Order: sequence, then C-alpha cells, then structure tokens
Amino acid sequence: MKAKTEKTELEQGHIKMADEVVSVIAALAATEVNGVKSMSGGIVDGIADVLGRKNLTKGVKVEVGEKEAAIDLNIIVEYGAKIQEVAVAIQESVLKSVESMTGLKVVEVNVNVQGVSFKDESVAEEVHRVK
Repeated sequence: MKAKTEKTELEQGHIKMADEVVSVIAALAATEVNGVKSMSGGIVDGIADVLGRKNLTKGVKVEVGEKEAAIDLNIIVEYGAKIQEVAVAIQESVLKSVESMTGLKVVEVNVNVQGVSFKDESVAEEVHRVK
C-alpha cells in the first residue's frame, strides 16, 4: 500500500526591506568600528543637526533591490587612525551586519572619507596654520 502524501504549498508573499532599515543597520555597523568619529551627511543633515533632530542614517545612501543591496558611506575619521584599515574594517562590518540581519546580498560597500576629526583643538589649529 502506497502512503498518501499531502503537499501543501503556502503562498508566502514577498518581503521588501525599506531602504531606511538597511541604512540604519549600515550606519550602526560603521560607527562601531574603531577610528570612526562620526558619519558625515550633506547640507540637509547639517540642518537637521542644528534643529536638534537625530538622523541615524546620516551619511548613508543605499540602493536596495529584491535580493541585493549597494551601500555608500560618508565618514569622518579620528586623527591618527590608519584610514585604509578603518575603511576596510567598515566594509567588513557593514557587509556582515547587513547580510546577516536582512538576508540581502551586499554587492558593494563604498567608503568615502569626508574629513578628519581632531581630539585636541591645538592640533587642528596647527594644521590650519601650516596650510
């Protein structure tokens, strides 16, 4: 006697990640890397800072498809940090965090270093004087 098997297929629907979800994950992963002072946004983020609004996605641009994501990050590094090492660590951290949390394949993580933050204002003044 042949056992009767019942096959039930469920229509699971679609899962869509909002760009902001991926942006927040990427920003948090990037700022956890040693040597990153902050994310760097444009003029809109600067205005939001002045108005006292906290923007978790500041300095992050993402393109999210159904299965893949591309991420651009603008950062400020701490003075004395090895920029190349910081950038590579950011790429690894963001890739791992986004892929593990969302299931998306990250095809690229571009890191744009927008500036250097000085811990001591006298160092910043010295650098400006040398110019």
